[in-house]
Amino acid sequence: MDWKLAEAKNKFSEVYRLVESEGPQRITKQGHEPLMLITEAEYKLLKRQKPTFVEFLMSGPRVDDLELPSRNWHMRDVDL
Repeated sequence: MDWKLAEAKNKFSEVYRLVESEGPQRITKQGHEPLMLITEAEYKLLKRQKPTFVEFLMSGPRVDDLELPSRNWHMRDVDL
């Protein structure tokens, strides 16, 4: 739901309750970027460190002992 700043200030208890029960609430002020009021749990979820792509790949299962079947097929001859 969108709230104008003055209305959000006057009804802060209601805004607070809605954040807890229904989720983030947007607060707007003319000429300014809108703000979102969220729970601390949602904030922590958004701010948690995400691994780099290399860290993500390295965190996967080890394949050192992976046995792959041999390929018993032959390449076809190509005239160049």
